[in-house]
Amino acid sequence: MNFALIQPASATSGPAAALIQILPFAGIALMFYFLLIRPQSKARKEMEARLAKLKAGDEVVLTSGLYATIDRVEEKHIWLKIGTSVVKARRTAVAALATEAEPQN
Repeated sequence: MNFALIQPASATSGPAAALIQILPFAGIALMFYFLLIRPQSKARKEMEARLAKLKAGDEVVLTSGLYATIDRVEEKHIWLKIGTSVVKARRTAVAALATEAEPQN
């Protein structure tokens, strides 16, 4: 049996071989960063900024799809006027301001 046929034609060793082996993993990590991590962190920062700007009198759309008017704002909670009743909700329940255009997916 001839084992010389099984071995690679040119056996490269040293730093060049290590770089060639690590390069695909680095490329995949960069793709994950630019396609997943970066857009999500950007959207999270935009949402935090939007929630920080909420004030009494703003009309908002909740994550449940209900439209409500903010009655008063606290640090973690907001009081919403829905019809004739006032309810307490978390700030994170606000999906968007009612005056904003609908988000495109």
